[in-house]
Amino acid sequence: MKNIFGWLGHKTLGILQELGSIMLLFLHALSWILRPPFRMRLLFRQMEFIGVNSLFVVVLTSLFTGMVLALQTYYAFRMFGAETLVGATVALSMTRELGPVITGLMVTGRAGSAICAEIGTMRVTEQVDALTVMAINPVQYLVLPRIVAGFIMLPLLTIVSDVMGILGGYLVGVQLLDIHGGMFMNKIYEYVELADVYNGLVKASVFGVILTLVGCYKGFYTRGGAEGVGRSTTQAVVMSCVLILISDYFLTALMF
Repeated sequence: MKNIFGWLGHKTLGILQELGSIMLLFLHALSWILRPPFRMRLLFRQMEFIGVNSLFVVVLTSLFTGMVLALQTYYAFRMFGAETLVGATVALSMTRELGPVITGLMVTGRAGSAICAEIGTMRVTEQVDALTVMAINPVQYLVLPRIVAGFIMLPLLTIVSDVMGILGGYLVGVQLLDIHGGMFMNKIYEYVELADVYNGLVKASVFGVILTLVGCYKGFYTRGGAEGVGRSTTQAVVMSCVLILISDYFLTALMF
């Protein structure tokens, strides 16, 4: 029994220590946000990498998520004669929860892992140390542009995700299941408010910071050569996904 509690205590302390280190890196990056030099080219490059290059996977996953959601809710609502609520259910689910969460998870798998692998490779090949020797702050050069790009691009990707999810629900509900198109859209207008969309975008901004920050942190402190880079990349993806889901719960509790 003592060994169990000792193991749990050791793991808890390790998690808290790592979260503290992540927050210190975040605060260090924020301290550079208003201090020159302003590396706008790096920021735009990361916005393209995190946002534009993730567009296809976000569109594809959101479209089929909306289609599956419409299919499942239709068969449930049909038992109560409420098939016309399928549109509102899909729209509310996408704008409040599924849009930002799916976008966060997909971008974590595509961009968050690449961020960690890139910075981790730079660390083990001593390129990060070379930046310091050249009087370039590595946190400002490597971490800050990625965090800001994630904060900006995730809400934009979430808007696309919401639209594609609702479109997928419309295609299945109206074209396949013969729900009246006017009633489908009317219920969306009736039940979905702008606050639902705004709150989802706030979530997306938080998720963007989380996935980029964790990827940068794991890459920045990578040790152990090529094997260490692979290990850090795996840990970054797992930690980002877990933190996104945990933070989603608390944000939902606060907003709704």
